Amino acid sequence: MTATRGGRAADALQRITAAPLGRYQSAVVRIGFAGTWLFFLLREFPHRHELYGPEGPWSWELGRRLIARNDSFTVLMWTDSGLWFETVYLVSVLSSALLMLGWRTRAMSVVFMVGVLSLQNRSIFMGDGGDNVIHLMAIYLVMTRCGRVWSLDARAAARRKAGEEAQAPAGPGPGPDRAEPGLEPEPDRAGPGLEPEPDRAGPRLGTDYAGPGPGPEYAEPEPDRVGPVLWSVLGFLLITGTFLNEKGWFVLLLLWGLWAGHGLWWLVNRYVPDSQPHILLDAVANLLHNAALLVIMVEVCLIYATAGWYKVQGSRWQDGTALYYPLNLDYFTPWPALSGLLASGGVMVMVLTYVTVIVQVAFPFTLFNRPLKNVLLVFMMLEHAAIAVVLGLPFFSLAMIAADAVFLPTVFLVWLGARAAAGRKRLLARSRPSGSEAPAPAP
Repeated sequence: MTATRGGRAADALQRITAAPLGRYQSAVVRIGFAGTWLFFLLREFPHRHELYGPEGPWSWELGRRLIARNDSFTVLMWTDSGLWFETVYLVSVLSSALLMLGWRTRAMSVVFMVGVLSLQNRSIFMGDGGDNVIHLMAIYLVMTRCGRVWSLDARAAARRKAGEEAQAPAGPGPGPDRAEPGLEPEPDRAGPGLEPEPDRAGPRLGTDYAGPGPGPEYAEPEPDRVGPVLWSVLGFLLITGTFLNEKGWFVLLLLWGLWAGHGLWWLVNRYVPDSQPHILLDAVANLLHNAALLVIMVEVCLIYATAGWYKVQGSRWQDGTALYYPLNLDYFTPWPALSGLLASGGVMVMVLTYVTVIVQVAFPFTLFNRPLKNVLLVFMMLEHAAIAVVLGLPFFSLAMIAADAVFLPTVFLVWLGARAAAGRKRLLARSRPSGSEAPAPAP
């Protein structure tokens, strides 16, 4: 019995340290939250000074007093310069776009987190429930390896791997790392999100693909120049911020740890790629990723559970009239005719009120029943899409849909990615002039 339990524990440890699980789910969460924050910043760009600027209604001095009490981290408190505010805002926009595209996801996830914390902690009274979710997920994403699929990093790694395979000597058949043409491993055969070992394409600092260097039969890959420069620039800013920072020391220490860890990861992959330290660092990175993904799932369950149980205690939710009131508030009626139509149906309002409570309370318990969980997941996503349209809360809805996406089945995400890739190819084919041919590949 003891040996059996020990073997199960060893198998579990091997599973959570051998590879990052939920590759597609973490990629969807990355794209969803980075895109939501990007769209929000672009939408509020004309009003950025009123929301977060040093001369807005919540002045820099008022913000400094509040942060002195709650010990929050924000780089906007380093100086009240308008130029510094514009720089931070534009860097936040840029990092959100690059993280959504998956360029240097390790580095961009850290910059993205700093931008979210800095802007939201600067004016905490400007946020809502969706901002709170983005605030938390920005921290969790730093610990994930969310660029393994659907990212520019993954695309670059695939190209390097293809180049290495083209230079490898031809054998009698496919090797252990090669599949027959047209045959690809099914993602769910080894468990949801489980993936093979990292590509042996050489290190790229600030990415999720800093695997061991190529073997002796491969040509030396082009050295990574952008990564060390980016790492050095961020290090200089971190040193400067250490002297200017007054509060939020926990986040600053976390940034120092991430900066040093990324540098160590690059050094190990660059000089001792096949050593025990590399295996250890890769296992730690996988463990952190899987733990962070689990925390994201638990966080989503807590959000729905607490929201549902608080609704149960409210008299308006008990009598089935809770949804009637926001449908009649000017602040939540971007389409008065549509809101009036929905509010006029008493039975519809009662049904939607009770179903909302039931779904939110029940969802955490349905995780052990996959078909039922998927049904409730679809309902919650459609509900948030309706909230975005009917109540005029698009960014809150996008944030919650991105959080819900962590529970989407891997098979569906793989199918969705394949359909998106096929649609992109058809679009590119149609955009080519008639009679033109694709350029021949270089010899």
